[in-house]
Amino acid sequence: MTENNENSNSIDAEKQKSQEERKAQRHKERQQKVKEAVDAKIAAAQEEKGILLVLTGNGKGKSTSGFGTIARSVGHGKKSAVVQFIKGNWECGERTLLEGAGVEFHVMGTGFTWETQDKEKDTQAAESAWAAAETLLKDESIDCLMLDELTYMVSYHYLEVDRVIEALKNRPPMQHVIITGRACHRAIIELADTVSEVQSVKHAFDHGIKAQPGFDY
Repeated sequence: MTENNENSNSIDAEKQKSQEERKAQRHKERQQKVKEAVDAKIAAAQEEKGILLVLTGNGKGKSTSGFGTIARSVGHGKKSAVVQFIKGNWECGERTLLEGAGVEFHVMGTGFTWETQDKEKDTQAAESAWAAAETLLKDESIDCLMLDELTYMVSYHYLEVDRVIEALKNRPPMQHVIITGRACHRAIIELADTVSEVQSVKHAFDHGIKAQPGFDY
């Protein structure tokens, strides 16, 4: 009886081992197919050019993501710059950090347009900030440029979309540009190389939690 039990256990163990080996082999085959597909895409992607990245949508984190890309650029020794639309002159942790790393900043100083409620003043401020952006979009020494919250300037008709498109198209061929903000104009989206839409599932502010330094700004 004992011998039969031992034989049965041995057969079960062999079956289990065989099943595990088949699982491992199937996993290896699946991963090999994934690797082959990824390798093929890498092999096909040989062009180098300045990327136009749009970060839009109603979720939190678009500017934060853009600043992360600027930080990455600086980390690689690239020259970067930022133009901030509608942000105002209050403290900005990213600006404090990145200016210390040599990143050039231009800030539209009127704050949010729903605070000023002065279309003429806002338009003038937008024009001034965009003039700085146009200069940077012609500067071949700028490797990476972030146009933070630019989308609002177009959607509020403070800037003509055709003017923005023309400057983006005529920028230095290796210059990367990041545009952030909600409701990005379809013409900019069509021109972009990469578009990410950030969607909101929950937001602390909607539940009465105030914006806090070091986390929100």
